[in-house]
Amino acid sequence: MSEIFTPFLTAFILAYALRPVCLWLERHRLPRAAAAAIAMIIGLGVIFSILILFVSLLKTEIPLIKTQLPVWIENTQAWLSPKLSEFRIDFDWDTLKSSATQKITTHISDNADALMTGALDTVLMSGSSVIAGFVNAVLILFVMFYLLIDWDHFFELVKKAVPLRAQNTVYHLSMHTDGLLSQYLRGMLIVISIMSVFYSVGLSLVGVKGAVALGVFTAIMIVIPYIGIAIGFSLALLAAVLQFGLGTEIVGVLIVYGLGQFIEGFFLTPRLVGERIGLHPVAVLFALLFFGKLFGFFGVLLALPISAVSLVLMQYSWSRYTQSTWYQK
Repeated sequence: MSEIFTPFLTAFILAYALRPVCLWLERHRLPRAAAAAIAMIIGLGVIFSILILFVSLLKTEIPLIKTQLPVWIENTQAWLSPKLSEFRIDFDWDTLKSSATQKITTHISDNADALMTGALDTVLMSGSSVIAGFVNAVLILFVMFYLLIDWDHFFELVKKAVPLRAQNTVYHLSMHTDGLLSQYLRGMLIVISIMSVFYSVGLSLVGVKGAVALGVFTAIMIVIPYIGIAIGFSLALLAAVLQFGLGTEIVGVLIVYGLGQFIEGFFLTPRLVGERIGLHPVAVLFALLFFGKLFGFFGVLLALPISAVSLVLMQYSWSRYTQSTWYQK
């Protein structure tokens, strides 16, 4: 069932995120279909821009890995060989160097575009075939377009399906959820924009190649709590080590990311996003694993918004439960 629900859920979340753009275009006297199409083009443009940045990052990192790996092995040999010889351990460093170089050459292509294509195929598949991934991508675009056009009509139908005695409660929960999600999405966009500039400028001052791509990628990965910033930091640290070795530039990267986490965690996120939707860190990690397993790559991206909706429903259910006569008596 997850393969069926994934494209519809993804389309709904994307339509929700692009709806303010669509409404803004409609207010400027554009037909609803044209406004929906332009909003989708803007959204797809942002997604493809992110992919292009990622490709440029790979094009910078992959040649450096292939160039620096033999140097790393030689440095390790110079440092470790005397210590191993004290214990009469003989290590065939030439075989290790040739084998590692061959493995890297075989598995990591110079063409980052080919590597990106393989990664994109993996994302689109989400556990299915390539054809199913392509069909899902088309289905997401189709559903998203008609959701943008018929958003109000769709929710009018949903409202009619709700019993009259429950409509006030459902409306209250919907408004609460909408407020939470809109605050999260608007806040995250502002935080990502600010942190993209911060990380890009900071890494440029350190002298890291591909600083803009690394900075933007790190800022975007903020949407995946804890894991995202760890991936961005690891890539920046790897880039610094590949370019400069174990020099003072690594300290610069540590300072940039430490200061960035301080600014984002103590100033930007609490004021613009809120207290991270009120979820405990363990609950956040559970949500990432749970929704990632259910819905694949898109489940990881949508774990926090879905958790926000679930949190509203759980809080309401708990309130009703504790106020019930069965609980109190």
